[in-house]
Amino acid sequence: MADRYLSFTGTAPGRFLTRRFGLPQPAPLRRWSPEHPELDGGTLLLTAGKSELDLSCLRADASDRPAAVVLDATGVRDVDGLAEVHAALHPVVRSVAAGGRVVVLGAPLDAGTPLGTGSSPGARTPLDAGPPRGADSSLGAGSLGAGASLGARDHHRAAAQQALEGFIRSLGKEIGRGRTVNLVRTADGPAAESTLRFLLSPRSAYVSGQVIGVGAGPVTAPADPARPLAGRTALVTGGARGIGAAVAETLARDGAHVVVLDVPGAEADARRVAGRLGGTALALDITAADAGARIAAALPDGLDVLIHNAGVTRDRRLVNMPADRWSSVLDVNLASVLRTTDALLAAGTLKAGGRIVATASIAGIAGNAGQTNYGASKAGIIGLVRALAPRALAEHGVTVNAVAPGFIETKMTAAIPLFIREAGRRMNSLAQGGLPVDVAETTAWLAHPASGAVNGQVVRVCGQSLLGA
Repeated sequence: MADRYLSFTGTAPGRFLTRRFGLPQPAPLRRWSPEHPELDGGTLLLTAGKSELDLSCLRADASDRPAAVVLDATGVRDVDGLAEVHAALHPVVRSVAAGGRVVVLGAPLDAGTPLGTGSSPGARTPLDAGPPRGADSSLGAGSLGAGASLGARDHHRAAAQQALEGFIRSLGKEIGRGRTVNLVRTADGPAAESTLRFLLSPRSAYVSGQVIGVGAGPVTAPADPARPLAGRTALVTGGARGIGAAVAETLARDGAHVVVLDVPGAEADARRVAGRLGGTALALDITAADAGARIAAALPDGLDVLIHNAGVTRDRRLVNMPADRWSSVLDVNLASVLRTTDALLAAGTLKAGGRIVATASIAGIAGNAGQTNYGASKAGIIGLVRALAPRALAEHGVTVNAVAPGFIETKMTAAIPLFIREAGRRMNSLAQGGLPVDVAETTAWLAHPASGAVNGQVVRVCGQSLLGA
């Protein structure tokens, strides 16, 4: 369904009235297209604090109106360093082009930091320059206890680096004009290249206010950058329609042979999508006990990318929710993901260098009235990613991540009553709903061969929802 409010605010009367009454002023987002694959304008590279991060992957230039600004703040170690963050960005934020990008680079937090706050399983703990100013430098590492890191000792640096999260989320909510702000935590510039390319491109139009952890390690560059998934097989569950179909189309655009899986009742739609993309349709009930074995049998040559997209809603307040509405949502959205993932890893169907991307939701982060079942299932996906990611990488060479969509314009959201739908659209920093392709582009980045250092991350595709973000 068309966003008429967005169209209206693009007119002269619309601009006048929205300014007059303090109403949201969404800006049309520039998404990827073959004709415009890059942002229009250069990238300005700034530094706060002393950093040794290798950013040779970035082509920086001087521009009075940059399309993107990258601030390397990995060297920020104390409150004085945060003043350098202000000094670097304060003069240039206003000059960033409409629809532009601001990316702040931060150091990985210490190993005791919970996942989901910017750390990455297996990420290298940054080297510590020593105790904070005024601290007793004679303090021995042994006095911290076995396994403690130097980063855990330097609470000044930890405070300064954690402050970057509050900074980028606040800036994302005020910068406006379709611009986005994100934080990437990394100690390895080359390993972060695919992530930076994604965030500095039109593909990330609806990703803002996010903290993404990137570990260290070699990068597998695709032979053809325009078709990074060429020669790879990708399975998309629930791929016959909506977000799943958009994901299948995007992965096929990137060169993958796509297997479109959906329930037997949607087989005709799955065949249409697969036929259009030169892929294969697979009709089966993903909740069946033998679903994993049947997928493995259908893919004797193995699988490179597994996208868990299938999902259902059975909304009702808990006091009115019968057991069957609860169990059906948990079975499709969570139990089937656990069973099939376990089966495909155990069978060796997922190849080394493979990617698993599951679909969570901001309902699993912030909750939603009438969706205790759905919220529980999507929070369960986040738990799966956090626990499985380090083990799957160590034992199988496979990364595990999740996307968490917010309000996405689909047939399902089009059926929501008008005022609730409008609230859903406007309650994010970009003041508009996302499109299925926004989820698909984020999924394609996580599936990219060069994204092997991105593991255990849950990336919200919600325009920086004002709830839970």
